[in-house]
Amino acid sequence: MSEDYEVHGPHDHAVEHAAAGHGGHGDGERDPFAGRMAVMTAILASIGAILAYQSGNSENLALYYKNEAAIRKTEAANQWAYYQAKGEKENLAELGAALSALTPNSTEAQRRFAADVDRYRKQKEPIRAQAESLEKQVAQDDARAEALLHGHHRWAQATTLIQISIALTAITLLTRSRWLLWTSLGVGAAGVVLGALAFFA
Repeated sequence: MSEDYEVHGPHDHAVEHAAAGHGGHGDGERDPFAGRMAVMTAILASIGAILAYQSGNSENLALYYKNEAAIRKTEAANQWAYYQAKGEKENLAELGAALSALTPNSTEAQRRFAADVDRYRKQKEPIRAQAESLEKQVAQDDARAEALLHGHHRWAQATTLIQISIALTAITLLTRSRWLLWTSLGVGAAGVVLGALAFFA
């Protein structure tokens, strides 16, 4: 026969103890240190949630722009292939015009080939312009994706520092160590600074 046991961590026990009003200062007397640590943990957790959201959002946007760049790169390759096909037709028409010039009574054929050469040359220009425009968009989308990925790394680093600060706060609550409290505050402040740098970057 198996029984389920609920296991609480030391931090859970300390928070429940503080919430119940037992702080070691006598029955019914609240522990102000534990209360401050609970508030600090709640603030850090809120900041951490915002940073984690921003990190995920940056990553998603970076993936979106990378995907857009890949799609446009394919479109640009298709345009260049189309441009090349028109160029080959233009070359064939030029060859036809040159060969028809060697045969007698070929003025009509020569005129037709010359018209084809002119037509293919005119058709190539907008295709080339479209391909170059798509390549510029690919470069812009790649640059945006790289910038967003850089921001994502900053957001993720900031989130990690906030999580470490929360863990240090929990240990501070148990040990009541002042140097650990200041370490926790310092790590949390570093996380907030990294988050601010990511936001303004």
